[in-house]
Amino acid sequence: MSTSAATTDWFRCLSPRPAAAVRLLCFPHGGGSAAAYKDWHALLPDRVELHAVQYPGHADRIGEPLPDDLDRLADTLCEAALPLLDRPFALYGHSLGALVAYETALRLQARGLPPLRLIVSGMPAPRLVRPGDVHRGSDAELRAELERLGGVPPMVLEYPELLDVVLRTARADYRLAETYRARPDAALHTPVTTHRGLADPELTAAEAEAWAGATTGECVHRTFPGDHFHAAADPAPVVADLAAALVSAVSAP
Repeated sequence: MSTSAATTDWFRCLSPRPAAAVRLLCFPHGGGSAAAYKDWHALLPDRVELHAVQYPGHADRIGEPLPDDLDRLADTLCEAALPLLDRPFALYGHSLGALVAYETALRLQARGLPPLRLIVSGMPAPRLVRPGDVHRGSDAELRAELERLGGVPPMVLEYPELLDVVLRTARADYRLAETYRARPDAALHTPVTTHRGLADPELTAAEAEAWAGATTGECVHRTFPGDHFHAAADPAPVVADLAAALVSAVSAP
């Protein structure tokens, strides 16, 4: 199945693997881009081909309007992903990306295209997502929040031009997460894996375990050393865990 221009706008693949048995679609955190997954390709086995989402208004799509509604974003991503789904696939999302991946999975399921697995990292279960007003705060308050989480290199925060871009995209992405409301009647049937950094201030064990209520399928929980951005600091154990699950799933009789 050939990819469309819309698909290549939304999904980036740095290491095409035409013979791969499974595709992994990765959804970045708030303020992040497809580059968050650039080091994962070399860590994945040849049987897994990674495609990372590039949100509008981020990185090389900076000239486009930023998304202002998570449901509409998931609608568009569902359509853009379709040409990639000619083989088994899974979705991985970190933080904001976990919510976007979850909503995209629901839409794909409704079209008869359920993923092999949904892997969600650094985000409470949808029904526990907390409303917030970080996106309404001043630039100084938003900067302090970014520094608290440690998701932005310190040098970026010292350059006004870069800082302006970071704050603009982060504010829009915080708004997506902080205004998100899960649909009470949503029922995912896909197996779910949760990933949590043991020192993550944004996610408790109970909040991660509550993802079991978001699916009728299996739900397993994994923990890793580190904070909210543990996968950025050391992606190897995260990639090894999800790769083993995906290869096992496509190898099962």
